[in-house]
Amino acid sequence: MEKTGKLKMYTLNQAKDKHLGEIGTEKRDSFEYELKMEILGEMIKQARKERHLTQSELSKLIGVQKSQISRIERNAKNVTLETILRVFRALKAKVNFNVELLDGEINIA
Repeated sequence: MEKTGKLKMYTLNQAKDKHLGEIGTEKRDSFEYELKMEILGEMIKQARKERHLTQSELSKLIGVQKSQISRIERNAKNVTLETILRVFRALKAKVNFNVELLDGEINIA
């Protein structure tokens, strides 16, 4: 934390620590997970638009309803990994996973 005049300045991580808890706490982990799923959905939406596809066209390519593509783009948390991989294959996108073992847990970044 840095003071400038009468205002206190915080880094993003300091603000998250203060308001959500430190990394490893349930509330913070839940927030980070939700954020990653929203970012994943936005990546899918951006890739779809770059390929000049509508949600309907993408849904037909992978065999799901248009409404499922819409839900995935809003937040990918309730989607199977298989469906996400099918979406990226249909979008001709390369997918990489980084797996780290931390304190006996597996995290996928």
